Amino acid sequence: MRRSDFLKSGLLGAVALTTGTSAFAGSSSSEKQAGKTFNLNYAPHFGMFKETAGDDLVSQLRFMRDQGFTALEDNGLMGRPVSDQEKIGKELARLGMTMGVFVVDKGGNSQNTLAAGKQEHVDIFLDGCKRAVDVAKRVNAKWVTVVPGDFERNLPIGVQTGNVIEALRRGAEILEPHGIVMVLEPLSDSPNLFLRTSDQTYMICKGVNSPSCKLLFDIYHMQKNEGHIIHNMNQTWNEIAYIQIGDNPGRKEPTTGEINYKNVFKYIHEKGYKGVMGMEHGNAGKGKAGEAAVIKAYREVDNFMQA
Repeated sequence: MRRSDFLKSGLLGAVALTTGTSAFAGSSSSEKQAGKTFNLNYAPHFGMFKETAGDDLVSQLRFMRDQGFTALEDNGLMGRPVSDQEKIGKELARLGMTMGVFVVDKGGNSQNTLAAGKQEHVDIFLDGCKRAVDVAKRVNAKWVTVVPGDFERNLPIGVQTGNVIEALRRGAEILEPHGIVMVLEPLSDSPNLFLRTSDQTYMICKGVNSPSCKLLFDIYHMQKNEGHIIHNMNQTWNEIAYIQIGDNPGRKEPTTGEINYKNVFKYIHEKGYKGVMGMEHGNAGKGKAGEAAVIKAYREVDNFMQA
């Protein structure tokens, strides 16, 4: 039996034992599409399918590809041993998969904020950019995530924005010669964060004015912070270089919350987007059944051509 057939039968069998039915019972179209490449370049992360594929990183990559996923996202890549980075890069190349984002390391100090204009914070950020170049080369990565840090309450917002733009320009100078793009991610995790909306991020990207500084539009975070997903994506589209996924509430796979992902994905596809769609969310269900449900959900919402 081919490895891909073994993994698929193992996944379906495990869920059948759990639920008493086929993993895709009632959805013959899902059975027919198993392993078929999706319409968009969705990127799972390590651990999303480990109950089915096992703990080994290469095995997880192969399972992702066997299910039709064509990219990988690994926020913590910079913290992995060089040997693992090289192994991941080699297997991605062999499978013909694209490396999505990883987060630029702040040197272990999560309190660094570019908004404060402090030289020591800028130096740590620039050092992270330099180290990110080496990591990116090992896995053939094009995008790295940058979060400017917290709001600096002792400074006017305009001064903070100027500080962030200046620091990011210096980071772009490091990344641009290597064709690497830092994607700025507005977040909803805390009201203390400086960067929170897509229009604010758009303005900063325009201020930095570099092909190496663009917008990461995380649909989950932006649904929480501003809503109007399609409208706001359209307003900021020419600065968007990367998109991430997660339903709200809960930050789980599409179909588990309030976002109409089939329509959102149809819009993104019609815009001609060819980049990576990072699956930056958890699994709503547990174990192998939960992993099968994630794949089924993506098959459902990726079927937007019939919508």
